[in-house]
Amino acid sequence: MRFGFIIPTGDPRMVGELAHEAELAGWDGAFYWDGIAVGGEVYDPWVVLAVMGMRTERIRLGLMLTPPARRRPWKLARETMTIDRLTNGRLVLPVGLGATTDPGFANVGEPTDRVTRAELLDESLDVLTGLWSGTPFRYDGKHYSFEEMAFQPTPVQMPRIPIWVAAAWYRPKSMRRALRFDGVMPNPLDERGNHRRETPEDIAAIQTYVWEHRKATTPFEIVVEGVTPGDDPAATAAIIGPRAEAGATWWIESRWEAPNQPEDLRQRIRQGPPRLG
Repeated sequence: MRFGFIIPTGDPRMVGELAHEAELAGWDGAFYWDGIAVGGEVYDPWVVLAVMGMRTERIRLGLMLTPPARRRPWKLARETMTIDRLTNGRLVLPVGLGATTDPGFANVGEPTDRVTRAELLDESLDVLTGLWSGTPFRYDGKHYSFEEMAFQPTPVQMPRIPIWVAAAWYRPKSMRRALRFDGVMPNPLDERGNHRRETPEDIAAIQTYVWEHRKATTPFEIVVEGVTPGDDPAATAAIIGPRAEAGATWWIESRWEAPNQPEDLRQRIRQGPPRLG
């Protein structure tokens, strides 16, 4: 299992500094959040990722997570390619429908209904992977269409930048979307369709589903997130150990709630990633 850390607060220089500290402390990934809301203290996520890329040399970088429904896919292709080249092939792209409570959706007139966001997600992924190939590519979809063009330069990572897809478990259409790419961030639902915490049993079932239904033989990640106490190895092992044994391949330390100011984050980062065994 590999371990990432989300840095949800701080100005760009501070986020870059914390990403550097995460690398020094042995974390495998550092992530920012994809926010484009007009109000509040929000920095452009792709500029922040560039800062993180310049302050690190080894760890994976990404945003948790990008909803393509509110971005033009050709611009997203250019941004992701640029970061991938800047970091010598260290970018990962987590994607999903996005939370409609984010002011970057309804407050600025972006579509919020699930069906439209899902259509835009699927078309955006088609466009991204087609453009990243660097070969002549045209597209004719419901929402996007353009004549043949060749996108240059291509990302460092080929055949594509790894894409992790947030997927509802268990909804076959949502899971099939994730299986087309390189990883799943499972979102288990209860009998009423509401989000619930994933269990090791969920992860084991997802791993079996991947084995049985995914045609590609390339690596595939099962990505889960949560919070661990960096000063209590036994409690941390009790949280993460069963998930790792069930098949999870990434744990993302996700301190979205307070206390999560830069100095709080720095303290947990310096404690290092969880140790199993």
